[in-house]
Amino acid sequence: MEWRMKELKIVDDRSAVDIEAVHRLLQTSYWASARTKEAQATCIEHSLCFSVFSDGEQIGFARVVTDYAVFAWIADVIVDPRFRGQGVGKFLMRCILEHPTLRSTKKLLRTRDAHGLYEQFGFMRTECMERKPESDFT
Repeated sequence: MEWRMKELKIVDDRSAVDIEAVHRLLQTSYWASARTKEAQATCIEHSLCFSVFSDGEQIGFARVVTDYAVFAWIADVIVDPRFRGQGVGKFLMRCILEHPTLRSTKKLLRTRDAHGLYEQFGFMRTECMERKPESDFT
């Protein structure tokens, strides 16, 4: 699918993802700064991806891990700092939430920031349990 707003274009075509741009953006995040490009490529391969473009340059990204029936985990939501505060994140979230294959799913995300953005879309802060990867136990 494709969505447009002014000079912005969002697509859910995995082949459109600019892995270099996404990796560069995520290197600036608190949650994925240590993620390798190879790991990011695997994440992309196994997710429904949303790429945001401005004049052909990828300036935003998000991905959804889902079974397309019950569960959808929204992850790696990021917008280039040059484009923040201009409604790009809202547009990106609207596209994710309106995606026809995700409409019936329960959406989850985990974040330490941008709570105000997500609350505008009906997300609520909750407690959750988490199990760390085996490598974190050694």
